[in-house]
Amino acid sequence: SLMLGMLLVSLGQTIFATALPTVVGELGGVDQMSWVITAFLLAQAIGLPIYGKLGDQIGRKPLFIFALSMYLVGSVIGALGQSIWVIIAARAIQGLGGGGMMVLSQAIIADIVPARQRGKYIRLIGSVFGFSSVLGPLLGGFFTDGPGWRWALWFNVPLALVAIIIAATSMRLPARGSGHARLDVWGTVFMAGFATTLILAITWGGKDYAWDSPTIIGLLIATVVCAVLFVLVELKADQPLIPMDLFRNRNFVLCTLAGLVIGVVMLGALSYMPTYIQMVHGMSPTKAGLMMIPMVLGMMPTSIILGFVVSRTGRYKWYPVIGMAITAVGLFLLGGLESHDSLLHLGLVLYVFGFGLGCAMQILVLMVQNAFPLSMVGTATASNNFFRLIGMSVGSAVVGSVFTSRLTSMMGERVPDAMTELGPDAAEYADTFSGSGSHNLTPDMVSQLPRELHEAVITSYNDALVPIFAVLTPLAVIAAVILLFTRQEKLKETLD
Repeated sequence: SLMLGMLLVSLGQTIFATALPTVVGELGGVDQMSWVITAFLLAQAIGLPIYGKLGDQIGRKPLFIFALSMYLVGSVIGALGQSIWVIIAARAIQGLGGGGMMVLSQAIIADIVPARQRGKYIRLIGSVFGFSSVLGPLLGGFFTDGPGWRWALWFNVPLALVAIIIAATSMRLPARGSGHARLDVWGTVFMAGFATTLILAITWGGKDYAWDSPTIIGLLIATVVCAVLFVLVELKADQPLIPMDLFRNRNFVLCTLAGLVIGVVMLGALSYMPTYIQMVHGMSPTKAGLMMIPMVLGMMPTSIILGFVVSRTGRYKWYPVIGMAITAVGLFLLGGLESHDSLLHLGLVLYVFGFGLGCAMQILVLMVQNAFPLSMVGTATASNNFFRLIGMSVGSAVVGSVFTSRLTSMMGERVPDAMTELGPDAAEYADTFSGSGSHNLTPDMVSQLPRELHEAVITSYNDALVPIFAVLTPLAVIAAVILLFTRQEKLKETLD
């Protein structure tokens, strides 16, 4: 049931990537297209700390079933939706359910499995993320090309129903908290304000509005104001949403900082690598999704095996340090890719990157949970995931903004030179590369271009994206250094 919940929420982050152009083509609203993704991430981020706190207060089973039900309802509303705004609202409802499934699945494991044995379970649940990074785009493309994009939403219904039935009939959890919900209202308001203004600023900045526009500057100022007010409120609240005491724990602070970096580099790579593979190597969306399998093969088996090793030995400190160092190597290799590199070379580089992430990701969750009593596990886990999700949003938006800007500049430099080399034949392609036409290129169109234009396009895509990964490399190195200062604490062997 927990793994199905994690599968649903992780697929929700990726399954619409390949379906979006068709969705807006059918329903209209191309200007609102980015909101289909943003609404999901934003609602998920807001939901995380709320579910974590309430789970510690009233128990997690009813909340987990509620979160699954929210996701199911959002999926049905979206599948029946006849306008882009209904789809956006449905995705927000999905996100509210998804935030609960993400944090509660990890906290429920902490309720029933001692820390010493928890690694192998958390690893299995965490490996679902790697699996869905390939499955999501593949399913989105399959449904869009086949029975229709709405099946990307209907697909969730039977999975959610099965997870709800299993949870209702088979989940046995100990009683937690007082049984009474006491929500930190002002903390929730300012946390939601911080997440909303930050995600809007990084989503719109450089695309819908210039970074120095009044809109973006205003959003960034609002982000800082909400963050300051949130901290002040939490310091005085009786039942704070994210207790400031969490930040007195060394392992929590260091693991949260490292998790933020992992979010930036992971989603920054996952969001744009399929596009890179399609445009530079001329592959279809389905084949580009399959080309991500080496990364998953690096991530999933590593994550699962290390979970068992940690449970057997009780030692865990050095795995995330080594993992982030390997991730830095993977980013450096990604930053050195050339447009004519072989698929074998690309696959090996993606494997190294995935292997590094597999060594680090879920161990950090275990370290955070082991640092606190069970009465605070939900809150601590939610807070850690909240900052990682913020990192994922920042990584995806910033990489996308820089990539788009660099691509426009490089295409503007290289395509005219290629047109000049073509001579009179260039007139045939003038409309394709005029104005914003070059942004509507598909892999099929690129593969049919004459050699000069083909070379200009694929080298532009390559040189616009891969140096960004090289720039991200120091972030992974910093995360490895940060994790050097974590404490190796004895993993708890009981649930007391």
